[in-house]
Amino acid sequence: NGLLLHSDQGFQYTSRQYNNLLKRYNIKASMSRKGNCLDNASMENFFSHFKAECFNLDSFRKAKEVKDAEHKFIRFYNHQRFQKKLNNLSSYEYRTQAA
Repeated sequence: NGLLLHSDQGFQYTSRQYNNLLKRYNIKASMSRKGNCLDNASMENFFSHFKAECFNLDSFRKAKEVKDAEHKFIRFYNHQRFQKKLNNLSSYEYRTQAA
């Protein structure tokens, strides 16, 4: 139930100010163990693609433009962007085939 935000234990995520902000918006924090970078690897990989293939290629003037680009990229990433590690299938095609 509710929103869960997973991060590493970087100083910005462990600060009192940041955690008070999470509490104000009823967001539960989840953190990896110290020195464990592997559980964040998939998200860091996704965000590196997002920045390189979407965010850094455009200049946005309004928050709605960022949100629209984000939704469009996530749909593209899951349904159309093939990945060599998934036998040149999209994430959606790979999961569907596995099921």
